[in-house]
Amino acid sequence: MSRRVAVIGGGLAGITASIALAETGAQVTLLEARPRLGGATCSFSRDGLVVDTGQHVFLGCCAAYRGLLGRLGMTAHAPLQDRFDVTVLAPGSRPGTPRRGRLRRTALPGPLHMLPALARYSFLSFSERAVVSRPALAMRFLDPADPALDEQRFGDWLAAHGQDDRARRVLWDLFAVSALNIAGDDASLALAATVVKTGLLGRNNAADIGVPALPLGELHGDAAAVVLAKLGARVMTAAKVSAVEVSAVEVSDDPGARFRVRLAHPAAERQDGEITADAVVLAVPHEAAARLVPPGALPAGTVESWAGLGASPIVNVHVVYDRPVTDLPFAAAVDSPVQWVFDRTRISGLDRQAVGGKPQYLAVSLSAADEYAEVPAAQLRERFVPALAELFPAARDARVIEFFVTRERRATFRQAPGTARLRPRAGTLLPGLVLAGAWTNTRWPDTMEGAVRSGLAAAIALRRALPSAAPDLTASASTIGVYQ
Repeated sequence: MSRRVAVIGGGLAGITASIALAETGAQVTLLEARPRLGGATCSFSRDGLVVDTGQHVFLGCCAAYRGLLGRLGMTAHAPLQDRFDVTVLAPGSRPGTPRRGRLRRTALPGPLHMLPALARYSFLSFSERAVVSRPALAMRFLDPADPALDEQRFGDWLAAHGQDDRARRVLWDLFAVSALNIAGDDASLALAATVVKTGLLGRNNAADIGVPALPLGELHGDAAAVVLAKLGARVMTAAKVSAVEVSAVEVSDDPGARFRVRLAHPAAERQDGEITADAVVLAVPHEAAARLVPPGALPAGTVESWAGLGASPIVNVHVVYDRPVTDLPFAAAVDSPVQWVFDRTRISGLDRQAVGGKPQYLAVSLSAADEYAEVPAAQLRERFVPALAELFPAARDARVIEFFVTRERRATFRQAPGTARLRPRAGTLLPGLVLAGAWTNTRWPDTMEGAVRSGLAAAIALRRALPSAAPDLTASASTIGVYQ
C-alpha cells in the first residue's frame, strides 16, 4: 500500500520533497497557502511587467538546486557564467565619473583561481591586497560544522586576520551580506565559512554565478506544477493549513502515526476541511511551523527556541527608465546604498512592450535591509534614483517612468552567531512527521540551495522513520541533487 503524504508548503523545500516522494509512488498532496507555488521565489504582474518578488541568483556549487532545475526541465533557463566575473561600481569623486573594479577568476585550480583578481582589485589599497590572502588561506582549515565557529562573529574573525574595516566593506561584504542576509560583521562565522570555503575556495567554477533567464514563477512554480501533475501528485493552492493533528486511528499495516491536516478554508471538494495522511512534511517558515507542530513532536522547549532564529528582511527597489542606462547584466556596488543591481528588461517582458523607445528596467536588491523595510517608497526613490545615477552616468539624463518597491520583511532567519543550535533536523519524535525549509539544519545558509537540500533531507528522514514503506526515497533524492 503506498503512503499518503501531505506536504505543507509549496516553496522550494516543499516542491523538492513532493517530487522526491511522488517519484517513489507515494500519494502526495501538496498544500500551499498562496495562490501559486514557489514560496518566496515567485512572480506577479504589475502594469504589464512580470516582477519577481525578489532577485535570486545561485552559484556553480549549488548542486542540489541545480539538480532540481534539471528535474523541472529548466536548466537551460538558468545559465551559469562561463567563469566568475563581477563588475563592482562606486561613486566617483566628480559627478558622472564612477569608479569601476572587476573580480574575475582565472582557470587556475581552486583556491588559486581568485588570487590574481584579488591582487588587482582596485577598491583595496596595496597594503590591503598584500594581506587579503591571509584569511582566505586560514579559512581552508575551519570546519563549519564545529559548534564553536557558530559562536563567533565573522567580522571579529576577519579583523583578527588582518582585515580592516575598509577591506571588510568593499570585499568581504560583497559576498557575506548577499549570501547570509545580515551585516557581514554580524554573521555567524560557521555560515560565512560555508559560503567562503564552498564558493570561493572550492573548485574553480564553484562561485560562477547563475542568473535565472525566466521569471521565478515560471522557473519554479509553473514548472513544478507540471512535473507533479505528471507524477500523479495533487496540488492544492490557496489551501492554508490551520492545524496538524495526530489521529487516534491506527491500522494494522501501518506502525506509524496517522495525521489529520485541517484547512483554514475548506476546499470545495472537501467540505469537512481536512486531509488524512500517513505522513506529513512540514515545509513552512519557522514561525508557521511553530504553530503547526503537534504536541509531543519535539523535545520540550524546542519549538519555543525557534523564536531565537528571528528574521531578516530583503527589499527590492525597481526602477524603469525611458532609455538604456547600462549594458551590464548585473553589477555590485560599494560606497553606495546600492548593493547589487540587475537588468530585468528582457526577463520582465518590457522589451516586448516597448513602442517608440527602448526603456530599461533595473532592480536593486538590498539584503540585510532593516533600515529600509518600513521606509515609504517615495523616500526610497529620493535616495536610490540619485544613487543609481552616480553609478550609471547615462541615468542622469534618463527619465524614470516607473518606480516601485517590493519587500520581503521575513525573507530569511537572522543568520547570526548562536543560531546553529536552534535549527532542527528533519526528523521528529513522531514517526511520519518531518520538517523542511532552509531554516532547518542543512548546515547551509538560508538560500535556495539550502531550501532544496532541506526538502531532500525530509524525504530521506521520512524513509528512515517509516521503514515499512517500500520505495527507497534516498534513490529518488539522488535524481534531484546531492544531499550532503
